[in-house]
Amino acid sequence: MTNEQKQWISATVPVLKENGVLLTKHFYNRMFTHNPELKNLFNMGNQQSGKQQTALAMTVLAYAENIANPGVLMPVVDRIGHKHVSLDIRPEQYQIVGRHLIASIQEVLGNVATPEIVDAWTVAYQQLANLMSGHEAKLYEQKTAQQYGWAGWRPFTVGKINVESTEITSFYLFPSDGGKVAAHVPGQYISVKVFLPEMKLYQARQYSISSTPAQDYYRISVKAEKGAGLDTNGLISNYFHDVIKEGNIVDVTTPAGDFKLAKDLAAPVVLISGGVGLTPMISMLQNLVEQKFTYPITWLHGCRNRSVHAFKDQLDQIVNANDSIEQHVFYDVPTARDKQEGVMEGFLDINKIASLPQYPGTMYYVCGPAPFIRKQYQDLISRGIEKESILFEEFGPALLQLN
Repeated sequence: MTNEQKQWISATVPVLKENGVLLTKHFYNRMFTHNPELKNLFNMGNQQSGKQQTALAMTVLAYAENIANPGVLMPVVDRIGHKHVSLDIRPEQYQIVGRHLIASIQEVLGNVATPEIVDAWTVAYQQLANLMSGHEAKLYEQKTAQQYGWAGWRPFTVGKINVESTEITSFYLFPSDGGKVAAHVPGQYISVKVFLPEMKLYQARQYSISSTPAQDYYRISVKAEKGAGLDTNGLISNYFHDVIKEGNIVDVTTPAGDFKLAKDLAAPVVLISGGVGLTPMISMLQNLVEQKFTYPITWLHGCRNRSVHAFKDQLDQIVNANDSIEQHVFYDVPTARDKQEGVMEGFLDINKIASLPQYPGTMYYVCGPAPFIRKQYQDLISRGIEKESILFEEFGPALLQLN
């Protein structure tokens, strides 16, 4: 890009701040009208909720604000890249997106979109597409080079189903070809694709791998969703609960995600989960135990009550068998028995844990709904924890802006 083009991009920042979501809503409507086949690729639940439009608007704005040095966005590029690779997104699809995005800029911004601005954004988008697809090409290469790795969708058979709580059920997925699977890093997810008859579309959703790294299968633990007006994410989860049986086949991509257990841990680890956010944590905890991790491990978990507390008995056994593991549980409505067992009442509050590790090098992993993550992050920062020591995973598009 020329310096003049960069200046034109920077000049659109105020417009993007004011009209960004309007622009991205128009873009998605335009793209799905002209290329309806892409509905099978995009998460239509996030479209319905507006999360995807907001996430894209924030990404475009961040790119415009950092157009002079887009390299600072590499952490975001990496996170988005993992999502794209898990959905088997390819470079040619970037061209379709780019065509509709530039057209949308012209149609939504009207006279503001001068020829100079349109030309600048055409070059800028291609630069962004090259940055993204180039990074994703490296991720694809890493996955295919990994032992038992592959790229794209692969059929898996549901070999076992196990109920973990009144809401969460685990599904053990084995390669239908009888082969092996690439080992994941605890904390990562896989994408699973199914056909939803209600929508007449294939839809994919990412689920954290709740098992420890193995060569034979992946385990996902899925929460049934309740209430009226479920989006696609809820429909997919309920499809597993209501329709999927042992022996059924689903399509799966290789493990992905940048929320993962570090390989060089040399200090205590703190796991903080809310509700179904415990699924990647159980993989982390079991892996640390298997590796005979010598530093203290603290797990804080919050959910509504005992009936929805998945893996409770298994976790209690692990904690009781390991003196270096400490567990603190919060229920919205604990019973007298729960309180006798040490369960605390209310929303998970780290400030009630006097023994919370704060040694140098301690890593804090947080997973759950967005409001849960935001509170835990803010409370950790207030306790003097450096933000570089806090890793979090929100299910869905990356919307959290934690500073």
